[in-house]
Amino acid sequence: MKKIAVTTGDPNGIGPEITIKALNKLQLPKENIVLISNKRILDYYGKLDINYEIIEIPYNAQVLPGKVMAECGEFAFQSVKKACELKPDAIVTAPVAKNALYFAGHKFKGQTEILQKYLANKNQKAEMLFVAKDFRVLLLTRHCALKRVKVTKELVTEKVKNLQEFFKSHLGIVAPKFALCAFNPHSGEDGILGKEELDILNPAVKALLKKGINITYPHPADTLFIDAGKNYREGKKLPYDCYIANYHDQGLIPIKTVAGDSTVNMTIGLDILRTSPGHGTAFDIAGKNLAREEGMIAAINAAL
Repeated sequence: MKKIAVTTGDPNGIGPEITIKALNKLQLPKENIVLISNKRILDYYGKLDINYEIIEIPYNAQVLPGKVMAECGEFAFQSVKKACELKPDAIVTAPVAKNALYFAGHKFKGQTEILQKYLANKNQKAEMLFVAKDFRVLLLTRHCALKRVKVTKELVTEKVKNLQEFFKSHLGIVAPKFALCAFNPHSGEDGILGKEELDILNPAVKALLKKGINITYPHPADTLFIDAGKNYREGKKLPYDCYIANYHDQGLIPIKTVAGDSTVNMTIGLDILRTSPGHGTAFDIAGKNLAREEGMIAAINAAL
């Protein structure tokens, strides 16, 4: 039976609440789940119906819903680190606050980078894949300022080859169809609006096609996602198995617009798969019993 390690995220966010609600709704066998949290935090937000194994992470501060605290960042960091040490079949993480991590002295841009630090073997690289049923979006770059977004031919080819391997080994799809988003508006208009397509993306696609990977040349992102969103809403098969976006909002706005809380953030490329809800800590509603558990349920089901 698969063992899933579940962290509860920032103690002052909605992570503990949605974890309790999700597990109570799913009613999974005790043997499936190990919770990495703190009983005092869990008791503050609710009660679990099933007596799951809990690995305690120290937390001596007061629970203050909605407040960004260094103590919460330390707790969140130690929780993910412990999950990596356990070497479970999969990891599910509730949301954390990046500024809380920074206040605690952990200069990571997110949980993906923590996972890469403690799980990567032989130069493995963590990739960020967002999934809602068969609507999938891979990000070529992750959490960085828009003005610092930079793609190279090597980066594109490496990440797409890793994606191809994931489809083959985890999803059983031997010949997936990939669609590549253009970097610039209108695919650069033959270099008038930018030359990334001509100088970087097109050569990368040519190299990938030679390796037998089915990928499109860059399409304008504003039109590429139209059929994806329409088919998703109508329950039809999407034109492509995965859409490859150059930067964060290019890929996440389309999938979150149509899939909402069903979107799962999936870390691939490492020996252990990690999933997480596609949303954040939602400090504005933390502690008010308003948080919806659909995202956490989707993340746990995806891991299973």
